[in-house]
Amino acid sequence: MSNLPDRDVVEPTAEHRSAQLLVRPFPGIRPVASRSQSIAAPPYDVLTPEEARTWVRDKPWSFLRVSMPEIELPPDTNPYAPEVYARATENMGRLLSDDILRRDSGDHYYIYRAELDGHIQTGIVVGASITAYETGRIRKHETTQPAKETDRVHQIEAVGAHTGPVMMFHRANSEITQVIAETTVGEPDTDVTVEGVGHHTVWVVSDPTHTDRITASFNNMEALYIADGHHRSAAAQRVAERRRIADADAAGRGDAIYNFFLGVSFPDDQVQILDYNRVVKDLGGRSVDAYLAEVKKRFTVTLRNPPLRPTRTHEFAMYLDGRWFSLGLSDAPPVTAPPSERLDVSLLSTHLLEPIHGIRNSRGDVRIDFVGGARGLDELVRRVDSGEMAVAFAFHPIRVAELIAVADEGGVMPTKSTWFEPKLMDGLVSLPLE
Repeated sequence: MSNLPDRDVVEPTAEHRSAQLLVRPFPGIRPVASRSQSIAAPPYDVLTPEEARTWVRDKPWSFLRVSMPEIELPPDTNPYAPEVYARATENMGRLLSDDILRRDSGDHYYIYRAELDGHIQTGIVVGASITAYETGRIRKHETTQPAKETDRVHQIEAVGAHTGPVMMFHRANSEITQVIAETTVGEPDTDVTVEGVGHHTVWVVSDPTHTDRITASFNNMEALYIADGHHRSAAAQRVAERRRIADADAAGRGDAIYNFFLGVSFPDDQVQILDYNRVVKDLGGRSVDAYLAEVKKRFTVTLRNPPLRPTRTHEFAMYLDGRWFSLGLSDAPPVTAPPSERLDVSLLSTHLLEPIHGIRNSRGDVRIDFVGGARGLDELVRRVDSGEMAVAFAFHPIRVAELIAVADEGGVMPTKSTWFEPKLMDGLVSLPLE
């Protein structure tokens, strides 16, 4: 798989942008209105198998039976075993044959609105170009794990569709905003509410002029940015590569539906990024006082009880020995440093996790774990007070502008840097491979 190209290759000319499709409408696979609530499911990668098994009790049509089919098999089943993907094929086929899911007869875009805890964001469900992904016009900011990619490759091919939407964002566009406003005056085609996931509504864009306006607006954009779903987009590329090899006419079929993946793109001024915090198992053999002394060599340390979330960049909160501390970085990074190195998650690694704990690979080191900001500071306290962990760190959330800067440069953020809320639901719209 190719890496992001250099900056001068990533930047397309205006002529290139108009010639290269960035998005296209597609014939979505959607639940019939009366079944939407029973089908809608959280994304497969935010639940453990045990949580998913509990979720699907008394829900025979839950889409988790397609996205996590191992939950229907014995608990000791290898989640990557052939029988898991065979069960996904069976369950998807049953939803279609029983008329629980239907494929739209024509190509459409779809308006997707997600509401959770007072936050609302409204975007467009699109077929996102894999060619644009390969050339860096759809930009990423994370690395992926081959095993997780391969799992999604097998799942996509087993069900013949992209069922897990990739959350993306674009620079706010007045034309797209207008189309959304005109489309959402009517009743939604899908309307579901799920505790902890929020209120999700979908409208079909049925007016051809609206479809044309969306296509033109997106295709004139410089870039789209992946927010959440890097494994799904990477898997989609691998599926497309296989299809191109098998398709003798692939060179002339750049608009073939298998050359697009399922994306939902929101305006950048609506995307909500929460903090993604860290907990560490030990203090590296130090006493609490000795550990604090090491931290004070690198940060200003102020006792903060009651705790306060960090309110700005380069400020951190630390929970240790039943107390909250505010950490201020003594030496700010130079503005000439690469954007990825100026992120707070990078700075904590550089100035604390690596020199004090010896943690150089956060992805693979068993001494560190990650807690999404949606769980709050109380979860950090719980994990330390229980004795499971020794110290916790909370961040100020990464800003959208920081993510864009990293992605535009072709950089990579440290693992578990961003937590996007609300999450998109599986099962409301899927994109078929053919």
